[in-house]
Amino acid sequence: MATRGWDRVGGLPAATANFVGRDRELETISTLLLSSARLITLTGPGGIGKTRLAAEAVRRYHKARSVPVYWARLARLVKGCDRAAVEEEVAKAVLDVDFSGRSVFDALVETFAVADAAGRDRQIVLVLDNCEHVVVGAGELIAELLEAVPGLSVVATSREAIGWIDERLVEVPPLTREQALALFRQRAEQAGHPIAEREQITTVESICRHVHNHPLYIQLAAARMRLQPLASILDELSGRAADGRMRWSPGPRFGVDPRHRAVGDVIAWSYELCTDTERLLLDRMSVFAAGYDPNPQDNIGDRVLDVGADLEAIQAVCADDPGTDAVVRVMIDEVEGLLERLVDQSLVSVHMTATTVRYSLLESIRVFAQQRLIERSTGEMNDEPARLAARHRRYYRDKVLYAASHWFGPTERDLLDWARAEWDNLLTAIESSLATPGESVLGLEICVGLMVLRVPFFAGSLRETRRWTERTLAATRVLRPQPVELQTDAVAQLVLILLCQGQLEDAERMLEDCILLCLPEARADWRQNPETDIGLPAAVEFAWGAELLLARSDRRAITVLTRAADKAHRLGSEGPASMCEMFAALAASMLGSPQQAREIPRRNLDNATASGAWWTKSWAELAWAITLTQHGNPTEALAVGRAALAQQLPTGDQWGALWAVEIRIWSLAQIITDTIAAANPDRATLTALATEAAQLAGGTKTLRARIGVGIENMGPFGAETAKAIGIVRRVLGDNTFTVAETRGSRLRPELTEVQQLALGTLHIEQPARNDTRSPWNELSTAERQVAILAAAGWTNTAIAARRGNSSRTIDAQVSAIFQKLVITSRADIIGFVPKNHIDHVQTEATRRPHLHRHQPHR
Repeated sequence: MATRGWDRVGGLPAATANFVGRDRELETISTLLLSSARLITLTGPGGIGKTRLAAEAVRRYHKARSVPVYWARLARLVKGCDRAAVEEEVAKAVLDVDFSGRSVFDALVETFAVADAAGRDRQIVLVLDNCEHVVVGAGELIAELLEAVPGLSVVATSREAIGWIDERLVEVPPLTREQALALFRQRAEQAGHPIAEREQITTVESICRHVHNHPLYIQLAAARMRLQPLASILDELSGRAADGRMRWSPGPRFGVDPRHRAVGDVIAWSYELCTDTERLLLDRMSVFAAGYDPNPQDNIGDRVLDVGADLEAIQAVCADDPGTDAVVRVMIDEVEGLLERLVDQSLVSVHMTATTVRYSLLESIRVFAQQRLIERSTGEMNDEPARLAARHRRYYRDKVLYAASHWFGPTERDLLDWARAEWDNLLTAIESSLATPGESVLGLEICVGLMVLRVPFFAGSLRETRRWTERTLAATRVLRPQPVELQTDAVAQLVLILLCQGQLEDAERMLEDCILLCLPEARADWRQNPETDIGLPAAVEFAWGAELLLARSDRRAITVLTRAADKAHRLGSEGPASMCEMFAALAASMLGSPQQAREIPRRNLDNATASGAWWTKSWAELAWAITLTQHGNPTEALAVGRAALAQQLPTGDQWGALWAVEIRIWSLAQIITDTIAAANPDRATLTALATEAAQLAGGTKTLRARIGVGIENMGPFGAETAKAIGIVRRVLGDNTFTVAETRGSRLRPELTEVQQLALGTLHIEQPARNDTRSPWNELSTAERQVAILAAAGWTNTAIAARRGNSSRTIDAQVSAIFQKLVITSRADIIGFVPKNHIDHVQTEATRRPHLHRHQPHR
């Protein structure tokens, strides 16, 4: 294998000592090279690290298997070059000297078709770097070479797939959060400004998020530290058209691809490969919120839902009206095909679930496109950004108001999923309304719609929703005439948010403001007789009833909330009516008479079940579980509460899932009380019940701190939890309770472990002592990793390629494993693998590569 540097034609890039991360991708590439893959294409946007990854992968593979590797750089070719031009460029990298009269293709084939001493075809690796601008010519050559040379494997890097029938695609994602931080710190140290303080690290993490953990942009940002402090670099990253990243100084002059010296250069390379219509759609898509491409190794749960815009939104906002007279147009029936082309070219990110497809622009690409959109406004498309922003605002206003009016029923989950996914775009529309004179009403309508739909409990945060609502509310107060009815609805919804935040004084003050908005002549003693209807709208009655329940623990909340439900029903507002009924059920179950506690929650559960609204039903089940706990059968309450939690957990309702666990603690405490009241209670049973409750209490304490819920200001909810914990503490004693609570507090909220404990799918066990007598513990970390692969049936050669080691190193490690475990066969290793690693062995067995039929096994 030739080892020429960047300055030599066709040479493998020189090894770098600062290669960061990419373990999963390196492993994938080595496994594919070991198996039957013929064409492996690394895809991703410019500067994401495809070239470095390919170089590191083939270098490690060569080290493990000593196969010849050839490297051809196609970036120097002109856009659209044909197969012959690509062939000539590959020949420069492969053929050092050729005095024959053979065709270029024949010379390549004969060079690649090298036979070893046994007469078998030897594997050859050819890397074609930067294929996107000559993808047709490169694809034609690759197909012919693979047909002619059985032992050839091609590794290609491209911003879009080559298109060969058996192509194996390896998408190169952004760095993980940890890898991005490590790369920034490494580059900052090279610039003479090492990162050490915690505050600096926090700022660096924010910078990395803004450049979406993109390695090239991280390097350019770190280089700015020669000119600016970290805080100033972060301030430049606004995500808007005036964002400073496009003005950053170019990176190094030498040792890098010229296309990668500045952020704009990287994007412009792909942008110039697009058609005029593709560019126009890309520019218009900058009106939507920026998206992100997560690294699979980052724990993101179901966040992939919460990004981008769907096809309908893009068509509605970006397509031209029929009959538009313009040189370049985007027609509605063209949008889907254009999006697919932009995805292929790594300019648009696609986010897919089992049932949805969404599209977004990374922040840097969005800034680039915004600037191009502004430039278009100086030509035939006058004030294009303002026109698109107006269409964007109205589209999302109309959609959220429809969802707020129709969520009570079988479509509830779909509408909530839509709103969660569109959260960033909804906030973008609200912000746009505030920036446009006279448009603040649209922003306030969106805020009210989101609160009626209950989206803040599923996406974003209560604090964020409150802030946007207060801003749009203030902006509408300068309008003439003022939208008083809309303002009243907004203030009423804010009362509930403040109550849920535990800010009781603010909630009471805002409720008074709400009363004055809708009844300016209201008497000062309006609070004294909640039983009397003073003519408040349904939304304000609901706010008052919620305040009586959560701030005052006043049983008259049942009357007010029931009255609110009746008024909402008369208006045909079934969603708000169901919310009033749900709160009335909660109030009745905790504060009502035994008859109210049974009748109102039972009726609420029956209605919710009949509606087909899954979220509403889960909360109705929680109210019924409270009734069963306090007025019936707490053991049955445990089963009902679990059913509700099982509904809420997969949907991201952290608020409801938290209260489901809290209510389980109440039920366990009531069972303990009932058991003690019975004759001769079983101590072991009491201890088991109390231990679970204490562990759940510790877990909910951690969870509440994470999501910002102060239970002490939640009226009867806080009182019930305090009472339950007192019962549990008396059973266990202070020391044992503290131990169990502490262990529960260590459950990880990001993995929903406390909810899994409540569901019975997770168990906290006593930590097992390490068995120091096991020979497995004599193995080093590296030897254990090798042993697992060997137990899974991987050959030494395959392990070497997988781990990027030489075969000699792996041979030595396997010998050491045999010696330490005192075995003579690889088959014996499995008997020493700890039980908690058996699944790992089984997984690796399914991933074991199948070597090329032309290559001998070791």
